[in-house]
Amino acid sequence: MRKDKIMGKIFCLMGKSNSGKDTIFKELMKDKDLNLMPIVSYTTRPIRSNETNGVEYYFINEDILNEYRENGKIIEERKYDTVNGPWYYCTIDDNQINLEVNNYLLIVTLEAYKNIKMHFGEENVCPFYIELDDGVRLERALKREKEQQNSNYDELCRRFLADNNDFSFDKLKSCNIEKFYVNDILQECVNNIKSDILNLIN
Repeated sequence: MRKDKIMGKIFCLMGKSNSGKDTIFKELMKDKDLNLMPIVSYTTRPIRSNETNGVEYYFINEDILNEYRENGKIIEERKYDTVNGPWYYCTIDDNQINLEVNNYLLIVTLEAYKNIKMHFGEENVCPFYIELDDGVRLERALKREKEQQNSNYDELCRRFLADNNDFSFDKLKSCNIEKFYVNDILQECVNNIKSDILNLIN
């Protein structure tokens, strides 16, 4: 009897702001043992001085976003009412994802994870929640904001406070996310995630 083809998986990194998601993402992406492909999300927020279009995000305006909506290309979409007005983040059906060929890694919010799981199937989408002490996160956030050409401390504070609601224990539990990857020591955290990914794909 022919066995069904084993499908690839989408590994979703998530966590509060400045918990180290971007650094962990980069470490996992360059690991040849994992051989993961990135999924680059889209956003209408302004690009930061240390970002590159098409790497962290595809930076688009609302006119382009509306075209994707009209063409039914939105997999999931989130809106944030920031101190600078509404910013949209979304995952687009733009032929980046082929689960018959590859395993993927992307950074998401909890809400995005739920919608991606609904779109691709629970068996194909795996969450990895990054945890870090709030005091350390705030120190990192302040340092990063100081390095920006146009620092925006109001938005930093809004985002920091919103994280407590967006990633509350009850919301994580409702998504069956009970294992946390503590990022006190970066390499240990990366190794723990790598080990679990290998167990899921081998």
